[in-house]
Amino acid sequence: MTERTELTEFDPIMTDKERALLQQLDKVVQAEEVRSQILPIVTRVREDLARKPDALMTWEPIGLETFGENLPPAIQSGWIFVLRAGADTGAERHPNSHQRMMTFAGTGDMKIDAKGTPNEVETESEIAWRSHILASDPGAALERRWISIPKNIWHRPVIPKDGDWIVVWFHTVSATELIEERPGAKQMLYESERKAGNQPAS
Repeated sequence: MTERTELTEFDPIMTDKERALLQQLDKVVQAEEVRSQILPIVTRVREDLARKPDALMTWEPIGLETFGENLPPAIQSGWIFVLRAGADTGAERHPNSHQRMMTFAGTGDMKIDAKGTPNEVETESEIAWRSHILASDPGAALERRWISIPKNIWHRPVIPKDGDWIVVWFHTVSATELIEERPGAKQMLYESERKAGNQPAS
């Protein structure tokens, strides 16, 4: 078994096509009319987390109509996640979706499997991690606010203790189809778990 390695710098290779897509998403999310519709969802999801002291995170899908007519065609669902201050939510991946994520408020470390390729593991300790610190500063470079995670790539959000991390996710499958997989091939459907009140707990 390979011990997990903590690497402190990660600058993912981004194609021109992927950069253009993230820039398009960034423009959509930064639009004032979109942010004004997202903020009540953020408040609702934060209140949900406050009611669940053992939960590491809470989430809610966002209707695509919220984002207007300029979403790239590949985007099939949008989400708000609130990740609790001080939490390490553990390794996960999405076998059926390419994820793009933006920091909406706060900061966090979205650790990525150093191999950067699909990697079958039974336990989290088999994964070597690279850090990608993301911040919400709108003046920061695109790579410091957004991350692109292809299908089947392990990732692991780690949140500092000084504040919750609020992020916007975009996925290439609908909200009802999005699968989360944990090491050992443990899978769940995010929207089914949310409706059942089964957000991951510490």
